[in-house]
Amino acid sequence: MNSTIPKSAFQFLLKLKKNNNREWMQEHKKEYLANEKALKEFYAAVENGLSRTDEIGQTKIFRINRDIRFSNDKTPYNVHRSVSFSRTGAQRRGGYYLRLESGNSYMAGGFFDPNALDLLRIRKEFEMDSSEIRAILAQKEFKESFGNFNQEYAVKTAPKGFSKENQNIDLIRLKSFFVNHKFTDEEVFAADFKDNLIYHYQLLRPFFNYMSDVLTTDLNGVSLLE
Repeated sequence: MNSTIPKSAFQFLLKLKKNNNREWMQEHKKEYLANEKALKEFYAAVENGLSRTDEIGQTKIFRINRDIRFSNDKTPYNVHRSVSFSRTGAQRRGGYYLRLESGNSYMAGGFFDPNALDLLRIRKEFEMDSSEIRAILAQKEFKESFGNFNQEYAVKTAPKGFSKENQNIDLIRLKSFFVNHKFTDEEVFAADFKDNLIYHYQLLRPFFNYMSDVLTTDLNGVSLLE
């Protein structure tokens, strides 16, 4: 099982970026398939590594074909490759993500665009008590690797039903709760990239465990799974 990323994967994507059309892709299909095979082996190695300390239910490899139906950009292919690893079981929430692109590779994890009920439950928890999540965000290795939650997805002031004067409004106004860590191309091609990636994924576990507990209990701490 291949546990490294070949440089040819990025070389192919860079050429695709300059020749983003179906004719070129058809002419270079063998090259594309060879790189996909190597990447799938890498993803399998990552899933195997994650499974040693977590329960992974599904590995989803995102298609290279773009959905151009509602986009002004009609180029047919993504010029990056990405994959996600979902945790299994109703008691385990959160997911791991990886994007591979020359100069823009990163891992991410958390809760992107949760459904309305989950979002309300998370906000209510933060409104009531933010001490535990803030302790997780402030943990040394976590903070050094991820910083804080991505602030791009948030309401401008306060969600309906919440006061903008609440001391935890910085958390309550968020619509997604995830972090990311970037990797250089040199790090991606390094022999220890798989281990480096899994290390950063494992840093998310206290965050995932906390959020899983929140999302499987009511505000009184009573389990919703029984």
